[in-house]
Amino acid sequence: MGTYDDGTFQAAYDTVMAKWPADREALRVPTPYGPAYVNVCGPRDAPALLLLPGGGGATSASWFAQAADLARVRRVYALDLVGAAGRSTANGVRTPADLDAWLDAVLTGLGVEAADVGGHSYGGWLALRLALRAPERVRRLFLLDPTQCFAGYKATYLLRALPMLVRPTPRRVRAFLEWETGGAGLDPDCLRLQEAAAGFPAERPVTGPRPRPDALRGLKAPVLLLVAANSRTSPAREQAARAGATLRDLETIVLPDVSHHALPSALPSGAGRRLIGFLGG
Repeated sequence: MGTYDDGTFQAAYDTVMAKWPADREALRVPTPYGPAYVNVCGPRDAPALLLLPGGGGATSASWFAQAADLARVRRVYALDLVGAAGRSTANGVRTPADLDAWLDAVLTGLGVEAADVGGHSYGGWLALRLALRAPERVRRLFLLDPTQCFAGYKATYLLRALPMLVRPTPRRVRAFLEWETGGAGLDPDCLRLQEAAAGFPAERPVTGPRPRPDALRGLKAPVLLLVAANSRTSPAREQAARAGATLRDLETIVLPDVSHHALPSALPSGAGRRLIGFLGG
């Protein structure tokens, strides 16, 4: 769109990554679709935790506020997603089956047979999809205000997002995020990263339908669902109700005074402690 500058994006990415633990490593994992970029920290002999960010310009860097605590109890693997801004390469990921093959290749390349898995927003949909299609690879699952898992998007959200999606510019990204969050809880460095991601030359994100209720009823992995009460993305009450009606092993936490796009950085400390407890830390 003529607004993207790679130098600005990379500098903004590095600024957020500077908030990660000092022992953080960056790996490039070969896949049939190009190398995946993974930020890694935590003890090498600890159980694996796979983190999947939201789409758009969120990137794996967005987990900075949780990375240090999670890395005390897990070997953290945070991915940059294909079809979104970040440092992963995506060549030919066009269908959900391609996306599945890409993620399987990443896990195999990391030498991770099974992991705890967490996802925010679009990353929540991808995490839940992994747990449903490959249950042997997912020990526990946490979903941070996921989209397209238990409820659809609000019409007002889609209408407000449309100008940014049709012609992304830093100004439109900022205006949209400030509208969704009410200007509260947005980390300024993460906001600058998402502004810098406007117009990023990525393939079209791969999406798919919400999981069927019968499939959700068959999910065996324990699930921690964290719902943003002030989300303008999906109806919080509907998300919690539908998850509760279908998942057999579920704990739901409603995050008061938190919106969708302020996460993950605005995750309250109490919810963060509960997450560590859920993971067994």
